[in-house]
Amino acid sequence: MFLSQQDELEFSMGPENETAVTEFILEGFPELDPRLQVFFSWALLLMYLTTVMGNAAIIFLVCVDHHLQPPMYFFISNLAFLEIWFTSSTSIKLFVMLSSGQNTLSLSSCFAQNYFYFALGCTEFILLIFMSFDRYVAICQPLLHADIMKPQLCVHLVVAAWVLGFALLSYQLFFLSELSFCGSKIPHFLCDNSLLFKLSCSDTSLLWKIDSVFLPCAVLGSLGLTLAFYICILFCVLHLPAASGRKKVLTACSSHLITLSIAYGSCIALYTCPADVSLRTNRIVVLLNTVLYPFLNPFIYSLRNKSVILALNKSIARARTKLFP
Repeated sequence: MFLSQQDELEFSMGPENETAVTEFILEGFPELDPRLQVFFSWALLLMYLTTVMGNAAIIFLVCVDHHLQPPMYFFISNLAFLEIWFTSSTSIKLFVMLSSGQNTLSLSSCFAQNYFYFALGCTEFILLIFMSFDRYVAICQPLLHADIMKPQLCVHLVVAAWVLGFALLSYQLFFLSELSFCGSKIPHFLCDNSLLFKLSCSDTSLLWKIDSVFLPCAVLGSLGLTLAFYICILFCVLHLPAASGRKKVLTACSSHLITLSIAYGSCIALYTCPADVSLRTNRIVVLLNTVLYPFLNPFIYSLRNKSVILALNKSIARARTKLFP
């Protein structure tokens, strides 16, 4: 995340003289009325619990129901697992800040939050590429799908996504731990790169350059590959003989593209054209990315799926039978 010129001038006046900073103060949403902050905190908690329970339910169903064994559900369950941790990296601290006013973070906790936020985000983009590739093979090459997307390959792709996501962002954790800081107030609810760079007394010019190249390339590169597979799917769908088949595939793909537009749209606004985004707008966009997007994913990818709904109904029926024989 980068700042507009106006916010940059305001923020540059914030850091104090160089001292031994041991913790950061996250200012969150200071413009909100205290009563509104409490209301917002409980709304956030409700969305967070719904996100966790929805994604946990998907993981459980994929593990126990043999009808949910195709590669698509394997990728969805891994995405659900990732979403739990991604939203937890920011939502828990934000809830504590809004409900109790405890807005301090130690340096190590701040660096860890920063690392997990970006590493999990990068991992998710890689997973989305693999998921779109799986959909392309399933729709455009249905006879070869089972031979191409074997279980071993799916496991390797998921492991590769996690390893690449965390390895590619490890440079941030290393460089942040080497910085010294002149100020402690972060005008955000998240320990973001550019705000930490501006609080630093060290030379961060190299870090600015790395982020200005790597983050846009990661976002736009993964978006380009994902869209390329969906465009290929669209051309294949247009050649399907049955209108009902076209409608079914287009309905599923359109819902996927809605969630992708939220995720990629927010990241493009934050990391590819940052000078046009004010600090207040930035906080709202990050909120959409870390709270709304994980909240919608269980409904879009799984809970609208007939196979998942059937598996859920079976599990509920079995639970009722055991509880009330």
